[in-house]
Amino acid sequence: MTEETAFVLPPEEAGARLDRVLAARFPQLSRAQLQRLIRSGAITVNGSVVRPAYRLTPGDHIAVTFPEEPTVRPELLPLDIVYEDEYLLVVNKSAGMVVHPAARIVSGTLVNALLSHCPQVADVGGPDRAGIVHRLDRETSGLIVVAKNPETHASLQRQFKRRLVRKTYVALVEGQVHPREGIIEVPIGRDPNDRTRMAVSRTGRPAITQYRVVEVFPQHTLLEVRPHTGRTHQIRVHLAWLGYPVVGDRVYGRRRQTLLLDRHFLHARELVFTHPVTGEKLALSVPLPPELTALLNQLRREKGTR
Repeated sequence: MTEETAFVLPPEEAGARLDRVLAARFPQLSRAQLQRLIRSGAITVNGSVVRPAYRLTPGDHIAVTFPEEPTVRPELLPLDIVYEDEYLLVVNKSAGMVVHPAARIVSGTLVNALLSHCPQVADVGGPDRAGIVHRLDRETSGLIVVAKNPETHASLQRQFKRRLVRKTYVALVEGQVHPREGIIEVPIGRDPNDRTRMAVSRTGRPAITQYRVVEVFPQHTLLEVRPHTGRTHQIRVHLAWLGYPVVGDRVYGRRRQTLLLDRHFLHARELVFTHPVTGEKLALSVPLPPELTALLNQLRREKGTR
């Protein structure tokens, strides 16, 4: 069942933004979650849908409808575990697997698989987080780290926040990249014209991506990419902004794709971090999945015959 609540704004909160008033009353919800509820119409003011930044006046009637949370159940799904001990594990996620459940996706996710593999992660990092410390896009394959207890989770989060974790990706992009190495440092925020997309924005959050050319083809370039921040879709947005979108990217890429690929060519190849308990430096890596290797081999054969 859905849960509903309502309240009338008191005089002392006059002029406050709707999303900030709600954040104070519902601390269990993030500002982003509240803003999504407002935009969806689940939160109204005097019976009308308004913007998150709407300035309230005394006597405003605010109604909140919390949608029923989907139940995420353990599922026995294949997991490619690269490293595991009693404190954490690192998984090589396949392309196509969603990391966290969403409103319409409550099955087949990495969370479902983790709840089956190690049930103790159920409440680590918050509801339906299953100890996952960072995330990968649905079509991005590669390494992702999972904590098995709250202490390990908090320690790993600190490492990510302080930029002590080294993440290395492999990307195949459209065009021949120049210069051969560089740093992209432009902020990223929500696309004002499409809230499901991200975009380079002067009002966005700082984002830094370092890249290096590994191999050049007539119409494409293979890159090694290291993001120094962790913004949503960061690598894809930055490379597209630079003029070299990731091959197969149907959101930020070119309308006419030059290569046939059922996913985008982005793979989280390497992860280097300090073990929160032992202090050991862990340097883990995984090869490209077969479909990406096959595409590269095809480009190399074509390049050799020119």
